[in-house]
Amino acid sequence: MKIKKYVAGLSSLLLVASLAACSGSNTASTTKSDSAKSKTASKNEPVTLRISWWGNQPRTDYTLKIIDLYEKQHPNVKIESEYASWDDYWKKLAPEAAANNLPDIIQMDTSYVTQYANNNQLADLKPFYGKEINTKELSNDYIDAGKVNNHYYGLPTGSNAIGLQYDPALLKKAGIDSIPQKWTWTDYQSMAKKAVAAGLKFDDGPNPAPDVFFNYYLRTQGKRLYSKDGTTLGYKDDKLFVNFFKMYAELTKENAILSPDEKAQVKGLEDDPVVKQQSIGIFQWSNQFVGLQQVVNRPLEMVGMPGPGADKGLFLKPSMYWSMSNSSKNKTEAAKFIDFLENNVDANKLALGDRGVPGATSVQKALDPLLSPAQKQVFDYVAWAGKHSTVFNGPDPIGAGEVITLLQNLSNQICYGNLKPGDAAKQFRQQADAILSKNKK
Repeated sequence: MKIKKYVAGLSSLLLVASLAACSGSNTASTTKSDSAKSKTASKNEPVTLRISWWGNQPRTDYTLKIIDLYEKQHPNVKIESEYASWDDYWKKLAPEAAANNLPDIIQMDTSYVTQYANNNQLADLKPFYGKEINTKELSNDYIDAGKVNNHYYGLPTGSNAIGLQYDPALLKKAGIDSIPQKWTWTDYQSMAKKAVAAGLKFDDGPNPAPDVFFNYYLRTQGKRLYSKDGTTLGYKDDKLFVNFFKMYAELTKENAILSPDEKAQVKGLEDDPVVKQQSIGIFQWSNQFVGLQQVVNRPLEMVGMPGPGADKGLFLKPSMYWSMSNSSKNKTEAAKFIDFLENNVDANKLALGDRGVPGATSVQKALDPLLSPAQKQVFDYVAWAGKHSTVFNGPDPIGAGEVITLLQNLSNQICYGNLKPGDAAKQFRQQADAILSKNKK
């Protein structure tokens, strides 16, 4: 399995990293006041907003076009942009937060929104909902996905769902006609063995985001990775850990999935075994499908996760959030631009679902004629997943970055054969609970 993120895998050390250059930033940072009061600008009063995001060059290009569009419609507003790769983004954001100098509008991730919210660095968006930010077409579940401690610290940029993205031609090469929507882990293991017999891998394995897929597996069993209060793991029976990671240890040994060493050799999409026609598919988020399809340049398909219990395990997850800094002097104006990003049809025609499938149905309908076949597959898959899923558990608790890194390391050791799943399960519980216990009040 593979997540090219987005996700997970960064320890909390990033949050105390030293200031790093934010590549591509086209402005210098300016000092923000400590005041949390919002200043409402008149139509002609000059307003300067800062916005930050992470992502690749295409995301940066269309976001700059959206900013230009907004500035033309609001001549009194100037928006300064700051952007970087995933790693560099958090290295820059942490010291900005410490200096009370966060941008007005922040692209935020589920792994960090709780940390920033609990540090009083993000503003509650609820006062702006139904006013500056139109929420009429956004479902309660969609809006609640950004709720932390009964406050709304992030508005989802769109929705994603995990699944298998695969090459149907390679699947048939392995003697498999198709993957049914209601397939099981037993089916998965059987197909993986057929792939090996055909000289192929089936997929990339659980890393670099084992937390995403282990959490999915736990949800199929009615459990979750973290407890509701975020102070412990959310499951009691370590057999769940053992069963899940034992399966991947066996598949690694059988050469059915990539080993940790093989995954380390994949430096980008061009190196991916699916692109090189060496592996049938990748388990990853839906919004990553378009990029994979473009590089592969041959037909790919998408299917849901293995079961049983897939409908309980699957969920629609915010691709990311738009958050507002608590130190912003122009909260009302920042809220108006967040609304523009979320609901404006022309802005979303430039983004075309890159930050997830939009929450507003009118925006989705407006985009439909413009979507490429691959983008249409993503929108259709998220719509299907929305009907075959349960509610998202909410943002990760503080310390999740450390827990994820711990799980990655243990998962690799299991796949190397250096650690038995049972021993890893005990280590994971002991160390993860120690990390999460710091959240107890």
